[in-house]
Amino acid sequence: MFKKWLWGTALALALAVTGVIVYYGYSIVHFANNISTTSGTSSSSSSGTDNGSDTPTTSIPRWEGQERVNILLLGGDSRGEDAGRSDSVMVASIDPVTKKAHLFSVLRDTYVAIPGHGKSRLNAAYSYGGAELTKQTVSDLLGIPIQHYIYTDFTGFMALVDAVGGIEINVEKDMYYTSKADKHMYDIDLKKGLQPMDGKTALQYVRFRHDATSDFTRTERQRIFMTELAKKMQSTTSLFKIPDILEAVAPYIETDLSPTQMLKLASLGFDIHVNDIDQQQIPPNKLLTNELAGSAQVLGVNVTKLQSYIQNLFEEDSMSSETPSSDGQN
Repeated sequence: MFKKWLWGTALALALAVTGVIVYYGYSIVHFANNISTTSGTSSSSSSGTDNGSDTPTTSIPRWEGQERVNILLLGGDSRGEDAGRSDSVMVASIDPVTKKAHLFSVLRDTYVAIPGHGKSRLNAAYSYGGAELTKQTVSDLLGIPIQHYIYTDFTGFMALVDAVGGIEINVEKDMYYTSKADKHMYDIDLKKGLQPMDGKTALQYVRFRHDATSDFTRTERQRIFMTELAKKMQSTTSLFKIPDILEAVAPYIETDLSPTQMLKLASLGFDIHVNDIDQQQIPPNKLLTNELAGSAQVLGVNVTKLQSYIQNLFEEDSMSSETPSSDGQN
């Protein structure tokens, strides 16, 4: 009798899990089709080819590419009104072989060459040519191919945080800033200490830069937040909320990833150990110089040295992933 009950329970559980997977698969496919800017048959890329089809099934395909994939993560300050400039520029770099990942915060005031527009601060690239021009500009700066981008604005950021049920963050100090320009919609007023954050307070945390270290500590906070968000997304609780999360953020996200590529990237993301993600400010302080562009102060960098720095990071990944054979020989 006990064996019969145990078998029945196991079968019911298996059916329930199967149903959840199918449901999530449909939700992810529906979400991917809504936010992707690709149309028809997307061109193949190093980040997982689509094999001529852009309509995935409810089963989650695996990432089959072996080349490093670099995704540009853009947070815009358009606030739903105009193109604006990129308020946050990050690059997620994943090696699908070693499963090692980097999260680069690219300082938005870095003085760079923007194709077709001369030299300017990095965040101006978005206002000149949107995500595609920003992708090209960052690629030229870092010396690596940026295959894809994901863009959202303030509203999308808040929607995502609220959809996952908020994030707990240890605020390192009191933060306060007020501005009439936005009719006080984006004022910042946070107190020091560990606290749960909804979308509105989380936006205040990642945007604050009105102190002596300005954008340097702001980008550090953004990396901290992104890591905590990734942990939350990988949690069991968030997994059961995936359909609701995707539905909440779909209207506010734009990407050039095709639906199939998004599914494959999602499967790859769950193989990454979040606590092992290398977080870097780019350019690092040791490569920064203070320069003047007209009368404005900007952040200069030796591009050749920066690109060498990035390549060294990737080479260290490959070296650290090499494991000795069972007999102790390499």
